[in-house]
Amino acid sequence: MGNRNEEDYNFVFKVVLIGESGVGKTNLLSRFTRNEFSHDSRTTIGVEFSTRTVMLGTAAVKAQIWDTAGLERYRAITSAYYRGAVGALLVFDLTKHQTYAVVERWLKELYDHAEATIVVMLVGNKSDLSQAREVPTDEARMFAENNGLLFLETSALDSTNVELAFETVLKEIFAKVSKQRQNSTRTNALTLGSEPGPGEKRACCISL
Repeated sequence: MGNRNEEDYNFVFKVVLIGESGVGKTNLLSRFTRNEFSHDSRTTIGVEFSTRTVMLGTAAVKAQIWDTAGLERYRAITSAYYRGAVGALLVFDLTKHQTYAVVERWLKELYDHAEATIVVMLVGNKSDLSQAREVPTDEARMFAENNGLLFLETSALDSTNVELAFETVLKEIFAKVSKQRQNSTRTNALTLGSEPGPGEKRACCISL
């Protein structure tokens, strides 16, 4: 899976990052889209998103990754944040059990606002701090399996599994889209992404 011209794509998939403040959502985003990591933990208020175009087989998919950017601490995330999302990474800090304890609440909020078909991955971040681990891998994996979620542990600091996490979610979305496209001649751009025609460029049709 490699990069190509950002404007040359077949699909746009909106993926949201959710979870408690401080678990590393913004660094996962910057690591995936820009291969950057910031040690500055200052919180930015307001929704942010970045994009990266990746190849899934012969199809170019523009991943539009949205970050709550601090709003989660004020419970100020609106339904507009979730609208049109076809994927979600539910992130917790594996060194802070409290961030894992509220995963179920985040999952409920996600399903209250997003499409039922959304692809969700539970992500235990900060695996580089394994000596400070408070959440056993098997416990989190079992929760994911019981709730029909994908699961990975990542480190935005040293890049472990960051590519794999986003790639796995995007592949799962693409598989669902491909299956639905086979069953239907029409594609709902809000729930499946958009496919531009010749000479046409379409971005995600969501506005806050």
